[in-house]
Amino acid sequence: MKLQSYIVLAFLSFFIVSCGAKKNVVKSSKRKRAKQTEVVRKLPSVKQKEHVKKLAKKSPNLNKYTLTYIKKYAPLAVLKMHEFKIPASITLAQGILESGNGRSNLASKSNNHFGIKCHRGWTGERVYHDDDKKDDCFRKYDYVEHSYNDHSKFLTGRKRYAFLFKLRKTDYKGWAKGLKKAGYATDKKYPKKLIKIIQTYQLFAFDKVRKKDIKRYKSGKRKPVVVVAKTKVSANTKKNLRKLYTVKKGDTLYSIARKNNISVGDLKKINMLKNNTLSIGQKLKLK
Repeated sequence: MKLQSYIVLAFLSFFIVSCGAKKNVVKSSKRKRAKQTEVVRKLPSVKQKEHVKKLAKKSPNLNKYTLTYIKKYAPLAVLKMHEFKIPASITLAQGILESGNGRSNLASKSNNHFGIKCHRGWTGERVYHDDDKKDDCFRKYDYVEHSYNDHSKFLTGRKRYAFLFKLRKTDYKGWAKGLKKAGYATDKKYPKKLIKIIQTYQLFAFDKVRKKDIKRYKSGKRKPVVVVAKTKVSANTKKNLRKLYTVKKGDTLYSIARKNNISVGDLKKINMLKNNTLSIGQKLKLK
């Protein structure tokens, strides 16, 4: 009887372990996520294709992924330059460096091309990656264009970067060194890396594109946008769609700007404010 009991117990233990192993396999397979396919639509030309073709012809050994990135996102960097006064060469070089030409996990899975972390006040989606410390929190975007837009607002909305906007738009060296000085990156060689990318791929050419030139493209009534496969709109995006903000007790222009992803300068300009004085109940336009 004892021998039979041991046999039965052994059989049951084997059956339970086998079932547990099967459950683990199913669980891991569910974690696999379908990769989104990006579609670029109706961005104005800034002669980026001709730029890349000329570079490739002159220097055949240039990184093909970097060339593809330039061809794809140079127009977006130029559009943001005229909107936020940040050199297109700097935005593009940072995108190339921070995202590994758009091929890093953070860029490909979360559309974060500038390595911007969550920081206090971020209410959008987030992902976690090992960086300066284990499981650092990074922002996640629905579209790549949102990443570019947030990068511009990140720089314009923080006081520590204010001195950069006193530089000439063509002073990419000053911007590269200034970003490190302001604490954008911890890498001591960060300015040199940006400058090398800009000079190797002649990104300074995009700093000279005039605003009136980028309007000359055939797109009917459609606005120039970058879109990807449809996803749910994040809470942060919905928040930005609100047209008015009611000032509450304790609010400042800086805190309101941070909550709504807009620079203090733009907030004052839109509402024609001459100083930073606010009153409770005051209505502020966000667009």
